[in-house]
Amino acid sequence: MAPASLRKPAVIVLSHLPSPLGNLHIASCDGAVCYLGFERKGYREDLYAYLGRYLKHFEVQPEKGEHATVHNQLERYFEGRVKKFRIKTHLFGTEFQLQVWTALRSVPYGGTSSYRAIADYIGNPDASRAVGQAVGRNPISIVIPCHRVIGEDGTLVGYAGGIDRKKKLLRLEGALLV
Repeated sequence: MAPASLRKPAVIVLSHLPSPLGNLHIASCDGAVCYLGFERKGYREDLYAYLGRYLKHFEVQPEKGEHATVHNQLERYFEGRVKKFRIKTHLFGTEFQLQVWTALRSVPYGGTSSYRAIADYIGNPDASRAVGQAVGRNPISIVIPCHRVIGEDGTLVGYAGGIDRKKKLLRLEGALLV
């Protein structure tokens, strides 16, 4: 099958899922999640702008059961019963962003890492700031665990979903006890 970026138009399936931390919005392309984020003002415009950078043409359709597995795994995650997601993803980004987002997947459930450690992991030890920017642009929250990245001194810094949500996610995973 031709990649979504070559077809006209790509079909983006969109759904939402209530969670203990607020509504989650999920978009998929070719049966793989390409976006997962918390509801906030302007999220839809940001999602369309993000997709528009990588897809020549796309149309958005409401979900009709295609996200059942994703919804189930997320619900089980919030219940503390899923520690590793088995969800197909389709990432759109620069080569550097893709490296960072791949590295984020290596941070285990219940663990944390720092921006510097991620920079070291991808073989670019002087790129901590750029890693921070890429982490902040992670399009697939929770599944690609950007919430597990903290400051080198252990402080909770930056999270697109908000520091309070980051705290709650880390507590859920047992990485934060207070």
